[in-house]
Formats: sequence, C-alpha cells, structure tokens
Amino acid sequence: MQLDKIVNYHKALADPTRIKILIILAEGERNGQVLAEKLHVTPATITHHATKLREASLINERRDKNTIYFSLNDYFIHNNATAIVELIYRNVRTKGEEDVMEESHKKLQVSVINNFFTAEGKLKQIPAQLKKKLIVLQHLVSQLENGRKYTEKEINNFIKPIHEDFATIRREFIMHQLMYRDNEIYELNPKELWARWETL
Repeated sequence: MQLDKIVNYHKALADPTRIKILIILAEGERNGQVLAEKLHVTPATITHHATKLREASLINERRDKNTIYFSLNDYFIHNNATAIVELIYRNVRTKGEEDVMEESHKKLQVSVINNFFTAEGKLKQIPAQLKKKLIVLQHLVSQLENGRKYTEKEINNFIKPIHEDFATIRREFIMHQLMYRDNEIYELNPKELWARWETL
C-alpha cells in the first residue's frame, strides 16, 4: 500500500500558514495578493504554500489573465480527511456489519457495471450521477497494475478501446484521486485515497 501518499496529504496540512489559507478560502475564492495581505506575508510565500496545498488536492486554482484565484476543493478535503480513519479502523467493524455492507455494495456495483458496459467491455456512456460514475471509474482502474508507473500514452491506449473520450476519463481518474500524476507519469493511488461512492 502506498502509505506515503496518505502521509504526504497530512504533511501538506502541517503548517500554520497553510491552515490559515484554508480557513480564509472557506469564506470564498481569493487571489494570491489578497491572501498575502490578510496573512501579512509575501505573494511568493503564498505561491509556495498554495503549491503544496494544490498537490494534496486541497485547493483549486483558476487563472484570470495575470491573476491566479484559489478556492477550496471541498469534496477532497472531506474525502482525504476520512482516509486515515478508514485506514486505521477498517479492521474493527464487526463481521455482521461488514457482511451487510459488502452485500449491498456488491449488488449496486454489479447493477451499474451491467447497465453501463457492453458484453464486450465497452463503456456505453459516462454516468452523470457521481456515485455511478465512481463505480465505473473504479471498475476501469481495477484493471491496471498496482505499483506500476504508466505514461500518458499508455493510459490513453488503455482507455481508447473502452470509450472514445479517453481524455475526459483520464482526467476523471486524477480528479477522483484514483490515480496520481507527476510529470506525465501516472500511478494508482492506494484505495484509501479513492473518492468513496459508498458514503454518497
């Protein structure tokens, strides 16, 4: 398991300035200059900390001409915050609770996969509902190898026979933290970091 990725997420929060940035962004989108003024630091300092927060998927960036605006990535803040809890307590659930949940989840997975994939394994369409989309995306990445590093071309070639819009699906892999991208190299994230459809 790539435990280091969970550790890196928490490292991104291990700085008072970054926590303050997140608190300010909870009020709404802000640009770097406004953040610097509020925190009494230089714009370069904000850029440094924003890079760390963005790499951990805690914030989003939007460029408007020469100004970069930052906003909270609410979904992933909540999702990543529960990843460590899931990791620590995943073996504590009672067998009965686990069996009931697994059976319910398994039925839903089978239903979604049967509805959205052809018998040949092609994806009919990308689901609009988030829960179903995550089930489809996780079904796809489960066919990739843990620990293997893929080039962008390899990921594209993996997706193309399944669905023509390979670029969108590739982005969704990253957006929902199923995969990690660094310098155009892709690798599966540990399942603890995956966006959890079971809680939706």
